[in-house]
Parts: sequence; structure tokens; C-alpha cells
Amino acid sequence: MSPDPERHTVAIVGAGAAGALTAVQLCETATRRRTPLDLVLVDPAPEAGRGVAYATADPRHRLNVPAGGMSCYPDDPGHLTRWLCHHGERAVTAADFIPRYRYGAYLADTLGQALVRAHGVVRVRRLRSRAEACADTPDGRLRLRLADGGSLTADSAVLATGPAAGRSAWAPAGLSASPRFITTPWAPGALAGPLADTADVLLVGTGLTAVDLALTLDRPGRVVHAVSRGGLLPQPHALNPLRTVAPPRIPAGVPLDAVRRAVFRHVGRTVRLLGDWRPALDSLRPHTAGLWQGLTPAERAEFLRRDGSLWNTHRHRMAPATAEALDRLRAARRLRVRPGRIAAARTGPDGAVAVTLADGRTLHAGWVIDCTGPGHHLDDPLWQSLAEAGAVVPGPLGLGVATRDGRLLDAAGRAERALFTLGAPRRGELWETTAIPEIRTQAADVARQVLAPLAPPPRRGRRPLDTHGLPLSTHAEAAAAHRAGLERVLKVRSGAEESFRRAVTLDPGFALGHAALALLGHECGAQVDVDRELAEAQRCARERADARERSFVAVVTHRVQGTDPDGSALLGHLDAHPGDALALAAAVPTIAFSGVRDLDDDYALRLVERTSPAYDGHWFHTSLLAFLRQGQGRFHEAGELAHRALAAEPASGHAVHALAHVHYESGAHEAGRDWLDSWVSGRGRGAVHRAHFSWHIALHELALDDPAAVRRRWLAQLAPGRVSGVRALVDSGSLLWRARLSDSWPGEAPAADEVLDAVEREVLERPATAFTALHAAVALAAAGDVAALRRLRDHAFGADAVQREVVVPLCEALAALVEERFQDAARDLTALLPTVRKVGGSAAQREVVEETLLYALVSAGRCEAARRLLDSRLDRRPASRDRRLLAALPG
Repeated sequence: MSPDPERHTVAIVGAGAAGALTAVQLCETATRRRTPLDLVLVDPAPEAGRGVAYATADPRHRLNVPAGGMSCYPDDPGHLTRWLCHHGERAVTAADFIPRYRYGAYLADTLGQALVRAHGVVRVRRLRSRAEACADTPDGRLRLRLADGGSLTADSAVLATGPAAGRSAWAPAGLSASPRFITTPWAPGALAGPLADTADVLLVGTGLTAVDLALTLDRPGRVVHAVSRGGLLPQPHALNPLRTVAPPRIPAGVPLDAVRRAVFRHVGRTVRLLGDWRPALDSLRPHTAGLWQGLTPAERAEFLRRDGSLWNTHRHRMAPATAEALDRLRAARRLRVRPGRIAAARTGPDGAVAVTLADGRTLHAGWVIDCTGPGHHLDDPLWQSLAEAGAVVPGPLGLGVATRDGRLLDAAGRAERALFTLGAPRRGELWETTAIPEIRTQAADVARQVLAPLAPPPRRGRRPLDTHGLPLSTHAEAAAAHRAGLERVLKVRSGAEESFRRAVTLDPGFALGHAALALLGHECGAQVDVDRELAEAQRCARERADARERSFVAVVTHRVQGTDPDGSALLGHLDAHPGDALALAAAVPTIAFSGVRDLDDDYALRLVERTSPAYDGHWFHTSLLAFLRQGQGRFHEAGELAHRALAAEPASGHAVHALAHVHYESGAHEAGRDWLDSWVSGRGRGAVHRAHFSWHIALHELALDDPAAVRRRWLAQLAPGRVSGVRALVDSGSLLWRARLSDSWPGEAPAADEVLDAVEREVLERPATAFTALHAAVALAAAGDVAALRRLRDHAFGADAVQREVVVPLCEALAALVEERFQDAARDLTALLPTVRKVGGSAAQREVVEETLLYALVSAGRCEAARRLLDSRLDRRPASRDRRLLAALPG
């Protein structure tokens, strides 16, 4: 056995939000890099992740940032909302302000999942104790002394201690000595007294802590007083998300007066543009640290004195629901907020505290609670020990501690120790540093710095290759799994997702594996967390990937995010890397992927022909060419190409798909039915889109006017329960509609609602593509749901140009059909028919609109127009059903 590689030990002091986020990033970065690591979390709290901020159980305590800004991952903003949806809150959106205890559960679960994924690479210990001192060891390491008498030696340490405990230094002697004065309200049991009675309460401070306490302590018969120098409560967030604005251009190093004027001008412009000041302040968030660092120490002090209160009340806002609750309390006079400064206090015989303000007014309260905010970090024993050793010094203006990029600066201004911090201790360096959006970015930076010296040497020797000879930045085992997944994609067979998952399990740092999973989830409905896999692909590509792999990750990113509508990024990638088979499969619109443009566009053919030299007659490339030839109407050539591909690879789904279209469009219905039925029940058993092949067989059975066979096929292979999602909409729903329109279903047809129930409501009412929208409209018409058709129409009107041009009038026509306004439906469908090809897909799929028109014409009594349409169909392709329909027309 090979010896266990030397393991680096990292101690994280504090397992609240900052500590948990750092542990997540260390675990995942070490796992991607396969860097052995020992991770030790030091914190006395019963559960990691919650800390002080998220340990509250009061559901009235909400986040003061919308859920869309609170993901644990800076490069995956939707992670929290997806977690909430998976944990029973399916209606939550990125704009919602969730309870803080739910966010604490999210942090704890995300950390737990990261630890599970890191198993085998990262060993984790949790010490339920408090670190009280830190000192250097003779060999250059760090030794932490714990409150329980134990010690811990680490190679590096991250001090994630959060905001320092308040000192209440402002409190006069008569107050600080009172047993009714609570200095740390979030300490366990600290609020037991105020919660047990109804005596009035005085909150000193009017920030977010005071807001939460006012809600918790409110009860009938009690008045909660809140006093601060400015007497200002935090401003509320807007009820609805507002449009973003670009930040002002403020050169680095300009004086504070110039910064102030620029910010006020920016706020004024934003108010004039949007009617609200909030987007102006929000646009400054990424630039606040740079502006702060550009000020002189004197200017920073002036900002704190003159602008600090105004900035904090507008920058650190409360949730709209919280603001409404406070407004109700103030209207009922149960919350009274005023400006003031505590001058003196005395406790009476009954325990009540009389507090005198500087203006001479007196307030009487049963309890006084310090809500003035954090104190100084160097008052904490751990930080004190470092200060005494010269390993740390106060930060600018005494805020936090001195740091450089998260490393602690010693008394000589050096950052030589492997000591890091993040969040509140960096306030002097960064000013804005206590919110999750800032802390999560700092956690990722700290993880990279901690692990940077541990990077393994570059891999020597030849890299493994994919199926088509392109090198892969991974090891042989993961490459083999990737090749298996790629082969399954190219054959249109199931199991690709499992193979790619195995590849990234074997090598979590394999960018192409993550990108392939993201692509399958986005395009093919695979059970994949697309955003997470995409974020992983991007992280891995930054750390270990060649130019081709980075380009492919960028292509998948554009595709998932919809930022490459004309496909230029994908086409550029294929120009540079024509042998990238997965990229080629994604570019050509076939059964597996939606492609870049529709089949009738010559681009696909030019693309396949241009990449031909890289494949040298390979069955996959030949299959794609066969499919494109049938789209051109060159059926004989397409059939020959499909048979050539199948001779080399009998499981090639693309070749089978091409042949299915050749049989249908040339009217060879009996031969097509028999051949395809034999393939589906044999080699096609493992096809990932088996329902679509069954749909092709059913089309032959419809054309042959065999209603009993259509019914059997639908019940056995296409009924909801056997097919779900978009496939149920496109295949099952459209077949049922076509059978009903042509009276080709024996007995009572199944209700269209069964199909709708198998499809997510989002897909039905807000489809991403015009092709899906067309089939959603058909299914809603089959269900007779005019209201849903009009909602789909409204969505299509605000979507892309093709949806506006095709889907909007289609919804109107189908609504007329449902309402039996057959003349209107026939007129609108006739006008629409020439443009339907723009939605993409094949002619056989778009034919559902033509068959709906035929039904509308007959129902409207326009038999001559129906006869002309049937004659043209029979000229194009013979079919027994069309001959029956033609013979049944009156006259």
C-alpha cells in the first residue's frame, strides 16, 4: 500500500455562518483538487452553521437580504431557493425574505452535504469548545489553547469569530450595575426575564437587532421604547424587485466630498428614473470596499461621524413584512422610537429602571437591553493573546483587526503567519463585510489561499483521450466513465447521466464531466441540479482544464443562461475543435438536443459537412448527416446514410430517427411501422427517448387508419405514467390530439388533463422555447382550458420573437376552436400555417397544426378548402386515414 500523503491541518475557529461557509469552500476546493486535508471546527455551539444570527427560532425574524442574494456560493445564486424548493417551500422566489431559522438550517445542511462529498479526501473533527489563545510553535505551526484545557496544533487557522461581543461602555454606572440591564441579548437565556413578564422594555439602539427584539418582546400591555442618537429605524426593502442601475463612475482616491456628491447625484438620477433610491445604493455594493479604501484615515472618520447613521439605515434594510409589523406596533403605540442619548440611570426598589436622557427626559422600563452593536475584537481572549504576541493589531479607526486580503497583519505590518479571518474582523479594511454576499466571497478567497501552497505538481505523461481522440484533464478511471457517457449520448441511449456522474465522483475536479451533466439537465430533462453542476464546471475549468475544455464549459454556460441566442459561441467552439462530438450533438437539432437553429436552416448541414474531416465516416457523424438529408427531402440518400451508420453501430438512435422520418415522409407506413416496432422492442430498449420512437410508430398506425393499434400503442408506451415532462407534452399529448381530430380513437378518448398533470405547470404556462410552447398550446386546447391558453399567449407575447409571431396567434386560434368559433379558427390557422416552421422541430411534429386546421375547416363547413388541403397531403404522402377523411367530405 502507498503511504498516506502528508495532510495539512486547518483549524476554523467559529462555526457560525462565516465558519460554515469557509468549511464548505475548503471541503469542496480540496475535493476538486484531491488535496488531503484535516479540518477542525472549534465552536461550543450545539450545531454548526447557525451562529448567533441564525439560531433564533422566532419566525418573525427574517433575513434582511432577499433569498436570491443569500446563496452559500457566490457563483451559484439560485442555490438557496432551490434548497428551499426541495425542502417543502415550492412557492419561494429569489425576491422572498425567508425566516432566519430556515437560513440557519440551510447553512447547516449545506455544510453537512459538503462534508459528505469530501469524504475520503477531507477528514473533519468538531471540537465543542472555545479557543482562548493562539501562539506560534517552534516548527512554524500554530497552537490553539481551548477553554476545556485541551489544545490543537494546526498548519493554518481561520478565525471566523463573527462580530465581537458588545462592551456596553456607553452605559452609565447606574445602568451597568443593574440586574435589569441585558448586554448580550442573543446569549442563551438572556431574554428569559423580559419574556416572563409584561413590564416595559427600553432598547438602546434602533438597528436591525432592535427591530428583531421589538417583534419578539411585543405583547399586550407592554410598551417597547427604542432610543438611539439619530432615532432612525432601518429603511424597508421595496415590496417588489426593482430594476438595476449601473453604478456611478467614481475614480479611486478622490476626496470624500467628491464621493459624497457623486453618490447623491447618482441617487437623484435613480429616483428620477425609477422613482426609488434603493437601486442606487444597491448598485454601489460591489464598489463600497474600493471607495472606503480610497479614503484617508481622517476622511473615514468623518464618514463614520457624519454619514454612518444615514448610510446604515438605508444600506442595511429590513424585510417589507418586518417593516409592516413595526408600523402596526407604532400605530398602536406599543413601539415608541425617539432620538436620545443615555445620561444616567437608577434602579428602583421594585426593580424598574429609570433612565434619564441627555435632554432631561426620563423613561421607565422593567428591562434595558443593549442593541448598540458589536464591540472590539481585541477584548476577546483569543484576539488578546494574538495582540500580546504582536501577531495582530487593531484595524483602521479601531474597527476590527488589520488584514491584507484576509491574512492577519502583525505589529510590523507583515502577513507571514498562516492566520486568516473574514467577515466582521475585516471591517476596518473593507467597511462593508458583515453580510453573507461579502462573507461567501471571502470564504472562497480564504480557501484558495489556504490550499494554494498544497497544489499538487502538474500531472506528467499523456492525458487520457475521449472517444474521438481529444485529451481529457482527468485520470484514466474518470476518463473511462466519461467516454461511456459520451457514447451513450451519441447513441441516444439511457445511462449517460449515470456515467457522467461516476466520472465526477471519481474526479470531482473534472470540468467536462460537470459540464456534460449541466447540458443533459438543461436540454434533456435529466435529474440534475443544472446550476450547481454548471458552477462546479466553471470552478474546475479555472483550476484544471485546457483551452478546449474551458471553451466547452463557456459554451454550456451560454446555453444554460440563454446568452448565446444565435449560437455563435457554440459554432466558434466547433470551428476550433471540430472533433468535439458532444458539442456537435448539441449544435444539430435532432432527437437528443434542440440545436442552435431549426432543421430547415442550412447552417446545420454546413456545420456537419464542415466537421466531416474530423470524423472520417464515423457512424455518429453519418447518422447526423442522414437526419439532415431527410429534412431536405432527400429521402433516398438519407435512407442509405442511415443504413450505413446502423451497419457500423446498430444502436445509433440518430440513424434510427432519420430512418423513421424517411419511412413516414415517403409514405412507407407498413414497412416503417414494422421495422421501427422491431427495433424498439429489440435494440431500442435502452433508448433514452424511446417514447419518441413509439410516437413515430403510432404516426404510421394513424396514417394506416388503424385506430385499435393507435389506442394500444398509446396505452402501452405513451400514456402518462409511462412518459412524463416535455416528452409527454410533445409526444403523448400531440398524438392524442391528432387521434381525436381525425376520429381515430375507438371509444372515449383519455382526458387531456392526464397529459397536463404529467407536465410541470412552468413548462405549460411559461415555456422556454417556441417549440415547447406550440405543444403546450395544443395540450391546453385539448383540455378545453381557454384561460390557460390566454395566459400562455401573454407569456409568448413577452418572450422571444418566434413565440410572438407564431405562438400568440396560435393560442388565439385554438381558443376560438375550443369556443366553437370555427370560422375564426380556420381563418387564423390558415394565415399561420406558412410560419409554423419557425418554431423548429421536424415537419412531422409541426404537422399537428395542419391537422388542427383541417378539423377547423370541416367544422366550419368549408369543405372545399378541406378537400384541397387533403389533396395536397395525399400528393405529398399517401395515407389511408387521409383518403377516408377525403371520402367523408360532403359534396
